[in-house]
Order: sequence, then structure tokens, then C-alpha cells
Amino acid sequence: MKIFAYGIREDEKSSIENWKSANPDVEVDYTDQTLTPETATLAKGASGIVTLQTTPYERESLKILKDEGISNISIRNVGYDNFNFDDLKEFNFKLSNVPVYSPNAIAEHAVLLIGRLLRRIPEVDTKFDNGDFTWAPTIGKEYREQTVGVIGTGHIGRVAIQMLQGFGAKVIAYDVYHNEAIEKQGLYVDTLEELYQQADVITLHVPLTSDNAYMIDEKAIEQMKDGVYLINCARGELISNDALIKGLDSGKIAGAGLDVLDHENNVFGKKWGSINNLPDPTIKNLAERQNVIITPHNAFYTETAIWNMIEVSFDSNKDLIEGKIPDTLVYSKK
Repeated sequence: MKIFAYGIREDEKSSIENWKSANPDVEVDYTDQTLTPETATLAKGASGIVTLQTTPYERESLKILKDEGISNISIRNVGYDNFNFDDLKEFNFKLSNVPVYSPNAIAEHAVLLIGRLLRRIPEVDTKFDNGDFTWAPTIGKEYREQTVGVIGTGHIGRVAIQMLQGFGAKVIAYDVYHNEAIEKQGLYVDTLEELYQQADVITLHVPLTSDNAYMIDEKAIEQMKDGVYLINCARGELISNDALIKGLDSGKIAGAGLDVLDHENNVFGKKWGSINNLPDPTIKNLAERQNVIITPHNAFYTETAIWNMIEVSFDSNKDLIEGKIPDTLVYSKK
């Protein structure tokens, strides 16, 4: 049995070596390159591949894998919206993901972004850079004074709720599918409009679907409280950049903490030397604002999460090769 992995970073290699030691019956090879038509043949001789990338998986890449006799794909992340499922069906692929690699990592990041915005840390940092070590005028707010609206009460959202409650915040929540424990606490509101109208801070923890793309648009922002803070550690396409900028310009939105952005692939994962060099004018607009904190899609990025992503994806790929059905399966031709 052989598994070939794409897009392997330096920080993943020790976890791969640990997995190889625990699975001596499996040959493992990998590259730091992503899966493209040019790199697809690197997997020749493998029975399955493990991969991670934010760019689309091209039809030609999948066709080459199929021609090499490979039909098992395991991604090291949650989201699989960069696959065309018609291609997966035509080439008879099985696909698995890592549905949960560290809810704590992402929830912590979201809660920290909230804290940094409430205490106006970017502004304080700028003052320090200019030699200004005074308090005023950067007065902050306390968590316990905030009503935080959590949209999405899956694994990550529930951990975020626990953390926010630990800080003393009042939490309200919305999800199409109610969690029993959250239900018992009486945290759910019936509609997103109710959450928008009540929340001082809104944090997103939902997957991206065709139904919720750009759910935070001008209409949604108009329904929110004046001076609201928006946090997004989920998917960039949940928020319209143009609507966000309009809300920031008007003061309707007091600040935003963004680990993900619409069109983030235009800038994330590259070294630009300066914000001034960013090629995307909309993202540059956001990055230049003191009341906007942008992190490069690294909310997940902890040692624990990286190990879990490797272990689960490789375990799942091994299961697929052996004809087993892992509980991480997200697609198999009927």
C-alpha cells in the first residue's frame, strides 16, 4: 500500500514521520507542491492521495490520478467546496475530510480577536510605535458588557460559547440545527434578524453553503446594532467585502476581526513586503484600517491541529484503500 501526499509543509513533516512509524505497512511519499495537472503524475504507483489546498482541484488533475489507478482522496482540512463533484462522480473517486481537527484552536482565535478589538490593541500598538505610552483616548470595553451573537453551534461554535461565557459575556446563538446542550441553556434566537438586532459582537462559525454565501451583506448589516463588531474565522465568502467596507465607513461597524476574506487567495500565503504592495484594492482597504484585524487564515494553526489533520487524513486514506468506510467520508459514488 502506498499513499502520496501533496502540499506538505515543513511543520507537517514530523507528524508524517510519526504516522509512518505507527503504520510500517504503508509506504508514504510526498511533495510540497499542490495537486495540479503538472504534479498529478508524482502520485504514480500510489493507491490513494492526501492533499490540502485552497485553490480549485482541476478536472485534468483528477483525470490523471484516475488514469494512474488512484480513486481515493483524503483532504487534510474541513472544506471541500473546491472540488467539482461531477468530476468526482465521473472518475469514481471516494473523498474524505478532517471534519474536526481542533475546535479549540479556531474558537480561541475568534475570542482573542474579539478581545483585541474591544481593548483597541491595534490602536495601542500604533501609539507605542510612535513613542506614545499614554492611556487616552484608547479606552476599551469589557466582555461582560457585551452581548455576543454566535452564528453556528457546531464543534467550534460551542467551544467559543464556553469561552465567551467564561469571560462573562452574554451569549445568544443561531443555527438552523439546534444543539441540545445549547437549547437547554436557552441561548437560541429564532431568526438571524433577532441576533443582528441584539448582538454587540457577532462571530461566524458556519460552513459555507450555496444558501449562506454573502449572508453578511448590506441588508444584514443594516439590521445590526450601531457599533457592532464582526468576527469571521469560518469562510471568507460569508461576508461581502464591499458591504463590510461600507459599514466600516459609516461607523455602523465599529471593527472587524477577519481570519478569512472573500478572494483571500489573491493575497494570503505570499510575502508582499508591505501592505502598500497588496494587489487587491479591497483587501488593501481593509488591511489599512486600525479597527480591522486581519490574520492569514491561521486560526487553525496550532501544533495539536496539525497532528490531528495528518493523523485523521492518513488514517482515512488507509481505510479507503482497504475498502473500509471511514466516518470522515464526504463523497462516494452511489
